[in-house]
Amino acid sequence: MTTTASQSAREAHPEHLGHVIFIAAAAAMGGFLFGYDSSVINGAVEAIRSRYGIGSAALAQVIAIALIGCAIGAATAGRIADRIGRIRCMQIAAVLFTISAVGSALPFALWDLAFWRIIGGFAIGMASVIGPAYIAEVAPPAYRGRLGSFQQAAIVVGIAVSQLVNWGILNAAHGDQRGRLMGLEAWQVMLGVMVIPAVLYGLLSFAIPESPRYLISAGKDETARAVLAEVEGEHIDLNARVAEIEHAMRSEHKSTFKDLLGGGFLFRPIVWVGIGLSVFQQFVGINVAFYYSSTLWQSVGVDPTASFFYSFTTSIINIIGTVIAMIFVDRIGRKPLALIGSTGMVVGLGLEAWAFSHPLVDGRLPATQGWVALVAAHLFVLFFALSWGVVVWVFLGEMFPNRIRAAALGVAASAQWIANWAITASFPSLADWNLSGTYVIYTVFAALSIPFTLKFVKETKGKALEEMG
Repeated sequence: MTTTASQSAREAHPEHLGHVIFIAAAAAMGGFLFGYDSSVINGAVEAIRSRYGIGSAALAQVIAIALIGCAIGAATAGRIADRIGRIRCMQIAAVLFTISAVGSALPFALWDLAFWRIIGGFAIGMASVIGPAYIAEVAPPAYRGRLGSFQQAAIVVGIAVSQLVNWGILNAAHGDQRGRLMGLEAWQVMLGVMVIPAVLYGLLSFAIPESPRYLISAGKDETARAVLAEVEGEHIDLNARVAEIEHAMRSEHKSTFKDLLGGGFLFRPIVWVGIGLSVFQQFVGINVAFYYSSTLWQSVGVDPTASFFYSFTTSIINIIGTVIAMIFVDRIGRKPLALIGSTGMVVGLGLEAWAFSHPLVDGRLPATQGWVALVAAHLFVLFFALSWGVVVWVFLGEMFPNRIRAAALGVAASAQWIANWAITASFPSLADWNLSGTYVIYTVFAALSIPFTLKFVKETKGKALEEMG
């Protein structure tokens, strides 16, 4: 019966595919908010520095502190979703996004701005876990890959929209991040606008069904059958599908931290490879492009309005690169794509380091170096997006043996948040020390990712998950 059910599920084509696409898109709104909330702070960095009269080190902590919330949210979302359901988890995240947006727009002092950013980070962490899990559980197997890509696409669109909104608000405030709009300073409006997609996310969560997997775990088999009929088609053997899911859930091994231990350096070698992938993804400095790009361009003489526009164009390049990765990751493989991306990132980052090494003339880079820096920044983001931005998550989902997959993925994801925090918290101080030197450091990490990938990373394209080890 299980074999028949599996075959039936693989061949399932829902009668109303548009409705299934709507369900996946609604869940991916969490990814949109993930990208939006992560990047919107880019428009407020210099205004926060000015308003509260703080130095680079304190400013970096306010920007990076959201990542602490991200780590906590990601670590707890799975358990919350298993206890109260995927939909309730989404609704909690939507409420937290809304609270964070309102609080960040109306801070009393620097400490409560940091607090609201932690709340927003918690919501980001939840969204980063629950969105892909929910989509995987409701998507018909024949469409799972394409529907699963909605989450990553939503993240990069969220980043781009936040930069576009910031640019529009800055123009309305006549280029002044602290200019008055609707009784608030422009940067406060930038942070507050996130209320709109947060509320929309919450409303959409009431329009989509609960995951069949959760419903079966909660003993609601009849409701699960109705949802399976809705998303996989009424012609499948619903009783067999429910029995198959129940059997799979009973036979699953719940991986623990103890399962990861082994070898001479605490973890099994494959776990260290996953940690390495996560760390290299962040240590090339990608989030500097999304958290600090406006500040970066202003520091080399670009006027605020133009700096915000360049941040938006960088986000468009990020979307283009992500689409390229989605097209080619199953065609040419994960490892070749990672190597292509590393090579391109070395070139882009190296050119940025060279351009920023030149002294400023009248507060700005010379014309040649300025254009090189601008083109190189876009080149770096393009090569990151078409490679490491996507393939690392693909690798982490595929490379671990079944027995340790969940726990190993959790450790690797935690390493990624920690590395993200390290880069985000250190950039303002490093840039004050030596901007060119900072980009040399990122270039070195991009270069080191090449031998790391060649020696330690195994191709997973075309292999069954049961073959991993």
